[in-house]
Amino acid sequence: MTKTRYALAGAGARAQMYIEGILGAHRDRAELVAIVEPNPVRAAHYADRIAEVGAPAPRLATPDELEQVIRDERVDRVIICSRDDLHAELIVRSLEADADVVVEKPLTIDAASAARIEDAVERTGRQVVLTFNYRYSPRNSALRQVIQDGTIGQVTSVDFSWMLDTNHGADYFRRWHREKQNSGGLLVHKSSHHFDLVNWWIRSQPTRVFASGGLRFYGADNAAARGLGERPARGTHDGGDLFELDLRTDERLAALYLDAEEHDGYRRDLDVFSEGITIEDNLALVVDYASGATMSYSLNAHSPWEGYRVAVNGTLGRVELEVVERGAVLAGEGLHPHIDPSLSGSDGTTSLRPEGERLIVQRHWEEAYEVSIDGGDGGHGGGDELLLSDVFEGPGDDPLARPADWTDGIRSIAVGIAGNRSLETGLPVKVSELGIALLEH
Repeated sequence: MTKTRYALAGAGARAQMYIEGILGAHRDRAELVAIVEPNPVRAAHYADRIAEVGAPAPRLATPDELEQVIRDERVDRVIICSRDDLHAELIVRSLEADADVVVEKPLTIDAASAARIEDAVERTGRQVVLTFNYRYSPRNSALRQVIQDGTIGQVTSVDFSWMLDTNHGADYFRRWHREKQNSGGLLVHKSSHHFDLVNWWIRSQPTRVFASGGLRFYGADNAAARGLGERPARGTHDGGDLFELDLRTDERLAALYLDAEEHDGYRRDLDVFSEGITIEDNLALVVDYASGATMSYSLNAHSPWEGYRVAVNGTLGRVELEVVERGAVLAGEGLHPHIDPSLSGSDGTTSLRPEGERLIVQRHWEEAYEVSIDGGDGGHGGGDELLLSDVFEGPGDDPLARPADWTDGIRSIAVGIAGNRSLETGLPVKVSELGIALLEH
């Protein structure tokens, strides 16, 4: 069997999932032939991992060599795990060099770069796959099935609340995500996951967005207002508090970031109460959809627990999903082993808020009943493994339509991009006026 030849663009922490997939379960179908990464330490970290298992050594190259790498190594697909604001350039260059693309969410961070991707896809006829792993999480698939089966009738409204705790939520304010020019803010970087879920659950697309929010907990001004006093510039130092990340305490983070600092100056562990943060930590949106449904959405990035609640109302009843990914962040536990509990699950529990998930349906004039969720092991409740199978083995017939492409990516970031404009203007924003052809129909 001929193997698909992959190049990896961006060798940060997220790249590990794809590399392990190529080296492991999908080694008969996939081969990593190149790593395109500006930082030599990060590139070498994964090259060493590949050497450990005896796989062929990939070519190491810098981003300005991307087209040459695609040609020389006969690359079929480029997996993009770079910083969000770099996605569009790498996608367009890969497509124009005759390679397909697999890209981490979000597709990109603004309307202009989304239009560039749209144009490149149409010109080249190449494929762009979005890795929306939350679609594959069994609990989210189960909710899609309930709605798709018509159990609650036609969807009229959605109420969606997402809580990021002070381990995971704080992490977006330590690293490059803290600058909106890099990430589009949490409305694009993080919430695009959530907006894609809603688009997919209700099989519709957004038409108008009104947003409110701000930086109300993290940042220097909020620290000063609460009298937090002087703080170290970074978390990697002797001493510390519950909001600091000491890179020395995690072998992988130390290898990828602390040991790599001398080459690019990037610090992974900045103080969450320092200057320079331009993203919001509290957000609320009202979103209208082409189907006539409306969503109320909120995101909080400094919650004492992590998880989400979604309720979908329909003409025949209501379905509710509640997920607790971490019941509490407790003093003395530190930030590890899992900053993001959805990747591997949380090890702790609390008596009043145990980790778990529950899907409840209640139709009009009937008693409520619980829908069983068949979960799995691994990241996102086993969703990551299902996603990787579709990426590397090719999607088969899926009655839930979980595989996503660039059009799904644009529809998901449309809410965040319009939301950012609404935050700037104080006015509702029509997505048809963002300047992206796909959204004008």
